[in-house]
Amino acid sequence: MRKKVTIVGAGHVGESCAMYLAQTNLCDITLIDIIEDMPQGKSLDLCQAGPIVGYDCKVEGSNNFADMEGSEIIVHTAGLPRKPGMSREDLLNKNANIIGGMAENAKKYAPNAMILMVANPLDIMTYHAWKVSGFPTNRVFGQAGILDSTRFRTFVAWELGVSMNDVQAMVLGGHGDTMVPLPSYTTVGGIPITELISAEKIAELAQRTRVGGGEIVKLLKTGSAYYAPAAATIQMVDSVLNDRKRVLPLSAFVDGPYGIKGQYIGVPVVLGGGGVEKILELKLNDDDLAALQASAGKYKGVLAEIGY
Repeated sequence: MRKKVTIVGAGHVGESCAMYLAQTNLCDITLIDIIEDMPQGKSLDLCQAGPIVGYDCKVEGSNNFADMEGSEIIVHTAGLPRKPGMSREDLLNKNANIIGGMAENAKKYAPNAMILMVANPLDIMTYHAWKVSGFPTNRVFGQAGILDSTRFRTFVAWELGVSMNDVQAMVLGGHGDTMVPLPSYTTVGGIPITELISAEKIAELAQRTRVGGGEIVKLLKTGSAYYAPAAATIQMVDSVLNDRKRVLPLSAFVDGPYGIKGQYIGVPVVLGGGGVEKILELKLNDDDLAALQASAGKYKGVLAEIGY
């Protein structure tokens, strides 16, 4: 039998995750949403694309959390966007309720699963899912660092006129305007970008990366990014299900490395069949380390707003 992955939330990010994941033919997929019949319709549509694209995994839609039973991974994409008149605290509390409900159901129906958080505010909600589920920290982690790094990779490739595939990047910290792109760990064909791009231009590219999600929101006007977030998420699912032990930046529980104590924040890890198998502590210069710690400090303060 194929392994099973459940995706909670059948909006743009969730349906894109399901599509990319189906194309891997790696596992069966259950797409859960509270909107009646909507995930069933999207799942049926995805199944009917299979004979053309070349996959034959099972894709099922459901409105019942009990159908996550037997999942290896629960990918949570469901959450509310901030609307006019809504305070940040309102948004935090509403999304905390949504994610808390998922985590309670995961504990009930899929106690051996891993939780991969995609909903925002990412680092806060990953911490919340961990606390509510009671799962060990290696089995609860969040997707953000891969997305932020791939945005940096894209901008660097465009600047140099080279293949995106030859650019590797590392972006740490929280998934927001305090993220920390690391030029010293960003290379093109193994060459550090500090030898290829001026410091001023690197700073511009790093800042565009920090506001990369907001740039897309402004262009779309009625939504936010979903293709790249979904692709980043499936890279993580693939690394776990195939035990690839990829070195990837993601939101993991940090308790000591980088001088950060007891919280989720973006760091490089080894991601494999055991989930977060190791946190890699890079040698950072003083400015980058201070920026990472400041990013963690900001999110530590936000945790108090939902009772931690």
